[in-house]
Amino acid sequence: MLSSRAPAKVNLGLRILGRQTDGYHRLDSLVAFAGVGDLLTLIPGRVTGLTVAGPFGDGLETDDGNLVLRSVAHLSSLIPSLKAGHFTLLKRLPIASGIGGGSADAAAALRLVARLNRLPADHPALREAAARTGADVPVCLASKARVMEGAGEVLGPPLRLPRLFAVLVNPRVAVSTAAVFGRLGLAPGAMLPVPEPAPLPSEHLAAMGIDAFITDVLAPLPNDLEAPARALAPVITEVIDLLAAALGCRLARMSGSGATCFGLFGSCGESTEAARAIRSAHPHWWVEPTILR
Repeated sequence: MLSSRAPAKVNLGLRILGRQTDGYHRLDSLVAFAGVGDLLTLIPGRVTGLTVAGPFGDGLETDDGNLVLRSVAHLSSLIPSLKAGHFTLLKRLPIASGIGGGSADAAAALRLVARLNRLPADHPALREAAARTGADVPVCLASKARVMEGAGEVLGPPLRLPRLFAVLVNPRVAVSTAAVFGRLGLAPGAMLPVPEPAPLPSEHLAAMGIDAFITDVLAPLPNDLEAPARALAPVITEVIDLLAAALGCRLARMSGSGATCFGLFGSCGESTEAARAIRSAHPHWWVEPTILR
């Protein structure tokens, strides 16, 4: 049996630059990956299938509509002799939550099948299958902090970020990505008057303190989907306000298209205490202290 973690993807910042003629939105986003995530296992065999368990597994598709099996199908179309088997997904991340859970699962499936078939991690078929599966799957393939551009398929080099103590909070409200993008009202081919982002000082990022990182890197890179998501799910405002009010919180923001939000803190103790307080006040919410890398 083979296994792989599928860590949550967090958009530390996300600019929408416009909408491409193919309908996809052009973006610029700095992403990091959390210490929390789903777990995917693979038992090699002749028949490819999927079983889903875990706190967020109810109602998930287990047929070809699931991104796990869809990613393997795309890879099989590129490598016809591909060996696979039966997958079991332990779903720990909330669905439709803006932290790339389904995309992370699909990427984990590609990594497992690559190991089974002794494909190198940089095999072009893996990258192609990831791109065919979904816009966030390519960046989840290596699960390393980096800038993603275009519709998500243009990836910058891996980045070493400073140690980011964070709290992830999801109020258990699913938000439709399509509905959030739809509220932007951009026609295909329309571009927004957003200045092209300056290159990140990648060689200095890891040495930055949290305050300098927020001021110099994250402040010029807000999440442009936050306002439309708040309009669709007003509870997002409550989540961000709670995080921002927590002792030691340096920045509170939404990830992706929501509704998961994150707070960045100066120490592990501060993030742990903030998570405890928010979980106590809202026991039905999903609350996880973690480190973003």
